[in-house]
Amino acid sequence: PYAKGASGNVATEDVVYMLNGLGIKTGIDLEKLADTGSWICDQIGKSSASKVNLALAAKRSTPGD
Repeated sequence: PYAKGASGNVATEDVVYMLNGLGIKTGIDLEKLADTGSWICDQIGKSSASKVNLALAAKRSTPGD
């Protein structure tokens, strides 16, 4: 179905986060995956649509954490 404004894609980081939350072990290091996603976005000059990337970036920029 069509959803206005939807990209039709979901970030891998967000899927891995969801699976981890459901107790499904993926063997994937979520922080390393998010770092890789950020690096790719930097290389192609695009911002990340990943909710996990946005949350980790905010957490890392918070003083004292």
